[in-house]
This record gives sequence, structure tokens and C-alpha cells, in this order.
Amino acid sequence: MNNKEMETLTRSQAESKLRQSPAWYQRIFAWLMAHGTAKYEAEMSDRKQALFADLHGNILEIGPGAGPNLRHYPSDIHWTGVEPNPFMDSYLKQEADRLELTIDIYRGTAECLNVEDNSMDAVVSTLVLCSVDNLERTLQEILRVLKPGGRFYFLEHVAAPKGTGLRRVQHWIRPVWKILGDGCHPDRETWIALEKAGFERVEYQHFRAPIPAIVSPQIIGVAVKRSN
Repeated sequence: MNNKEMETLTRSQAESKLRQSPAWYQRIFAWLMAHGTAKYEAEMSDRKQALFADLHGNILEIGPGAGPNLRHYPSDIHWTGVEPNPFMDSYLKQEADRLELTIDIYRGTAECLNVEDNSMDAVVSTLVLCSVDNLERTLQEILRVLKPGGRFYFLEHVAAPKGTGLRRVQHWIRPVWKILGDGCHPDRETWIALEKAGFERVEYQHFRAPIPAIVSPQIIGVAVKRSN
């Protein structure tokens, strides 16, 4: 299969994913993301503020949801969001208007970003990599759209340490959790995929967030694309 055929297949898969969830589910999930995460966002505010402090230029956020990160961004960036759920748009626009930010929203998935190669100074993902269908493909897309030396900023919930009771519970509950959480995998070893993706440098730390135990193990950090 040549590159053009592979790209066509990937776009077809992405379009199929956009049609997976029924409209009523997408609408409810968007409402929950807009109204049910205030406590978590308050707890993560300082971490996010520090993580995003040096953002500049063209910023792409994958799966921005209802826009909880917008308040933490510097005002001089050009922000683009790729969001698969159309019912998130009104919440995103409302938050952007409140903050007097100009934003661009595109429909799409993380596995097939409708963004030019080497065009973004930074890519942002928070609580998104847990729910993508193909994590490895998503990371390659992030590398593709980043400029040489560009940075990927992430904050994600991940698998608990192997051999722990929580890890066993995460594995056991995964089939149900994926349905309730719009494809979320509670036991994904995202940090390993990041280390293998081909970034020049990946820096992160594990921590426990004060939220339900299933998704409390999290990582926060930055991955840097090679300069040449």
C-alpha cells in the first residue's frame, strides 16, 4: 500500500469514527464536560498555568472539549482546535467570547489532523489520549504538524502501576468505562507510547489527581520534536 492509499484509508477511518456516537450521546457528553468538571479544573489550575506559561505562536489543541484550557493560555497565541464532537462548539465559543479570544474550530480526529505539516509551534492535549482509537497514529500526527523544535504539551490520566489493585480494577472496568467515557481507556500506558514515538526529548512526571481513583493516576509534561 502506497502513502496516498494509506492516507485515504486513514481519513476514511477518521470519518467513520466521527459517525460512531449518536447525536444524543454526543450532546449529553458535551453538557457533562461543560458542567461537570469544575472541581477537577480548580485542582489542576496551578499545574495547567505552569504548563502553558511559555506557549506562543500557532497552537493546536486536540479534543479541546468545552474549552477548560482556554483561560490558561497567553493572549498573543493563534489557537486552533480539532474537535470531533460538534456539540462542544457552543461551549468553546462561549468561553472564548468570555475571554475575548479569537479561535478556529475544525471537525476531525486526533488520528487524522486536517493541518499542514510543520505548521504548529505547539500541540496541546489534556485528557484526550486516553480515548483515541490509535494512540501511536495520533502521536505521529502530532509530530507531523509540529514545526522542527515544536513542543507537545500533555496532561493525561494513565494506567496505575502494574501489580496494584487499582491497575486490576482499571483493566476489569475498561469495557464499561469506554462506553461511559466516550472511548476512554483507564489503563493506557501513555507515557510508554510517548517515549517510543520519536520525539527528541520527553519530560513528564506522574502524580495522583484528587478525582475518582480509576482516573487518578496522571502524567503531565512536554515532548519536543527534533529540530532537524
